[in-house]
Amino acid sequence: MSRGRNLIISLAAALLSLLLVYGVYLLLIRQVELQETVQVVVPKDFIPAGTLISSDMLEYKTLVHGAVHNGTLRSMEEVVGMESLIPLGTSEPILGWKVDRFNLLPGPDQATFPIPKEYVLSIPGGIRAGDKIVVYASGKLGTVRLLPREIAVASVKSSANTEVDNPDQSNLLGKLNNDREKMYASRRDANGAVEQLNLNLTEEEWQVIDQACSSKLNRLVIAFRASSILQGEAGSQ
Repeated sequence: MSRGRNLIISLAAALLSLLLVYGVYLLLIRQVELQETVQVVVPKDFIPAGTLISSDMLEYKTLVHGAVHNGTLRSMEEVVGMESLIPLGTSEPILGWKVDRFNLLPGPDQATFPIPKEYVLSIPGGIRAGDKIVVYASGKLGTVRLLPREIAVASVKSSANTEVDNPDQSNLLGKLNNDREKMYASRRDANGAVEQLNLNLTEEEWQVIDQACSSKLNRLVIAFRASSILQGEAGSQ
């Protein structure tokens, strides 16, 4: 009986020793992995928000693997041709969320639809490209919210078919730099009245708008969301 108990104790001790050795082995492997180096893409110099990035603005930097965050871009091909959504510091690893390609273009399931002038009852004069708006329908039966989600504005045109903005205080550049003062100044001192609105919509959303307004029983009321300024959003789609 005593011999069997000693055998069990010996086997348990051996098993614990093996587990301890294996744990130390895994820890050493992890330490080696953390000490490995990788190359990441960084700006050679400061890149302002709203800049179209070219290869001559970039270089590679070697970092310890454990210091590289998820989403860090490691290939110049992933960055060249992208637009900086926020300022990028010199030698700062570029994370994927900091850049985007064609920020004001519609998403994969969307298209940019011009909203006919006769469909529109009112548009706030402060709306600019990249803003988020809420679309209502107003008619004989009252006013109802027509589309459940906030809609991204692709462009805002004046009667001269130019983008409504202040050339000295660009709204979009202010938004990308999270500069609320510049954004406010752009909306206050714009270069023209809003005449045409282009929205990034799904086909179903456009059909809802067209069906509501083509009969001339309803017209659109466009509402501006202040979160476009207060949160410094960059025209997400």
